[in-house]
Amino acid sequence: SAVVFPKKIATEQQSLMLVKRLLAVAVSCITYLRGIFPESAYGTRYMDDVCVKILREDKNCPGSTQLVKWMLGCYDALQKKYLRQIVLAVYTQTEDPQTVTECYHFKFKYTHDGPLLDFGSKDKKSESPITCADTKKASILLIRKIYILMQNLSPLPNDVCLTMKLLYYDEVTPPDYQPPGFKEAKDEGLLFREEPMYLNVGEVPTPFHLLKLKITTEKQRMENVDKSILKQGETAEPLQVCGVSRDDPEEESQDMNEDPVLDHEVEDKNHVNISEVQEKNSAPEEEAGGMQTPPHVSNPQVDHLTRRTSELIVSESRTRSGKIFQSCIV
Repeated sequence: SAVVFPKKIATEQQSLMLVKRLLAVAVSCITYLRGIFPESAYGTRYMDDVCVKILREDKNCPGSTQLVKWMLGCYDALQKKYLRQIVLAVYTQTEDPQTVTECYHFKFKYTHDGPLLDFGSKDKKSESPITCADTKKASILLIRKIYILMQNLSPLPNDVCLTMKLLYYDEVTPPDYQPPGFKEAKDEGLLFREEPMYLNVGEVPTPFHLLKLKITTEKQRMENVDKSILKQGETAEPLQVCGVSRDDPEEESQDMNEDPVLDHEVEDKNHVNISEVQEKNSAPEEEAGGMQTPPHVSNPQVDHLTRRTSELIVSESRTRSGKIFQSCIV
């Protein structure tokens, strides 16, 4: 069946529904293409002319069922306009969940008046109300970029665990609020074993919401990425590896403890753009090779990530690529 775009986004509820669907598609595509869950944990849908996999509850895969429940908790915070960021992180050592190997950052903004989409150069900009066509185009582009990037990255290690952390807009979020399935987190940062790369995948605006996706992964995992889709430095359109200070100037004044990619000393070589190129085979590799875990190296570039998280343990299951999924969340 199709993931249907609304003919119009005239109400906040219509916008919310679209953002929920897009979030579900993005998380599903990422986990599918990275080989985190088995084939049975996904159904097939079509988003315009793009075939996508949608995560579903699978009694034979407790991990996928748990992630679906997490998503429902995210929807609760999103609907209340409390949710600022979702961080879905991948780690390899169950006893050390703070040391991650890859993470995905979904950022949300809300507006009552409706955002305006900017066109043109920095010097000459014209503003126009966001249309449903704008949102649809941006949504499809975001998913296509996810497919391109996930197919180019080197595979994850064989045994991986997932954790999900949430950040909120403190000025509107009640101090005791916790979405279903989540609890208060310890104020601990996340570290990378290897030098990280920061990828700004893209954003999708609606008249009432703005969704941004950023991915942080180990630099060595970018070695096999097709050079034709990489551009050094900053550009407007492509998928870009960057810190928040580079493409979110309005966030610079916010608490640095709340953002995982704020580091002014990161060299430009770690901030690259990924353009949309001719799409390769959309099917993920069925036999993804593993990677050896490098010696532990503390890297402070991702620090003090969130304040709240979930804590659940479910049984392990093997993915189609042979990885073992364990959801050990702390």
